[in-house]
Amino acid sequence: MSALLTALLKLAVQIQQIPAPTFAEAQRLAFLLGRFRAEPSLEVEQDARGHLYARWPGSSAARPLVVSAHCDTVFPPDTDLNVHHTNETIHGPGIGDNSIAVAALFGLLWALRQEDFTPPGDIWLVANVCEEGLGDLKGMRAVVDRFGDAPAAYLVLEGMALGQIYYRGLGVQRYRITVETRGGHAWGDYGAPSAVHELAALITQLTALPIPSQPRASLNVGVIHGGTSVNTLAPRAWLELDLRAERPETLNRLIQQVETIIRKARRPGVQVTAEVIGRRPAGEIRPDHPLVKKAVKALQEQGLQAMLTSGSTDANIPLSRGLPCVCVGLTRGGGAHTVHEYIETAPLQKGLAALTNLVKGAFALP
Repeated sequence: MSALLTALLKLAVQIQQIPAPTFAEAQRLAFLLGRFRAEPSLEVEQDARGHLYARWPGSSAARPLVVSAHCDTVFPPDTDLNVHHTNETIHGPGIGDNSIAVAALFGLLWALRQEDFTPPGDIWLVANVCEEGLGDLKGMRAVVDRFGDAPAAYLVLEGMALGQIYYRGLGVQRYRITVETRGGHAWGDYGAPSAVHELAALITQLTALPIPSQPRASLNVGVIHGGTSVNTLAPRAWLELDLRAERPETLNRLIQQVETIIRKARRPGVQVTAEVIGRRPAGEIRPDHPLVKKAVKALQEQGLQAMLTSGSTDANIPLSRGLPCVCVGLTRGGGAHTVHEYIETAPLQKGLAALTNLVKGAFALP
């Protein structure tokens, strides 16, 4: 393994060792700020929301590129972040999503310097926040608000998606659904409504909805809370619901079905409220867009098969605004969003090479 890749993997583990749950990324950002400032030729700034912007000045007035990776993870701050190495893998919560991609912001810089590449336009290396969960892509919204349509392209990095090119962003809507009742004693008030029972019945109706497979959609109840004690009729219970679809019309139809179930669940003594806690707008560019073609070519040059796909990533924001953007991966791995997460180290060489070629190619976009 080359010295560059060894340094890249070492940096990825250093990043992974710093807790960075969504809304609490400050410690990780402080570390990255120091690393960016130690790099020659970069102009580094941090905005009020914490996002880091490292500008590598270009040699001309060519349109800039924005290359971004999200810093936050799904893991709470007390998660055991110990890593385990094998000859071919690194295991650790958040190592693939998204520590290796954040480290690749530096790896890209190092690799391009090794090639004596001088960017025609500015390259902005951006470490942003609030991609995961209820962060609702707030970080990428701020990035795109800043740059707008000035860049030739937005390139979004994810750690474990090598070979996949996300050119379409899934539409997502998320709810917190709360049921409230008077509650009471499990024996003395038996027969009165329990918020837990009502919520369970509502979940049964939600999961019985027909979810289309083409165009694809999904429904997931990811969080449930409620109740007071084993012998109490629960006065309050709530859940968090995630709806996704490839097409806006499919998502809208699913939203209407869910909201109908919620309305019908209300009755005297049972209050049901639904709060929208997240919206990720859908968007896409054509599969034959020049940026997509360059991403495919960059992978093929490394002997990798490209797969055009859709997903819910930071790319949703530029794509929803009609801006050229793809999300690409650095290596392969598994166990994303679990404590068993891991990355494969060998494919990283080709992943980084494909990224550097994509960056060089993106400056030639029409």
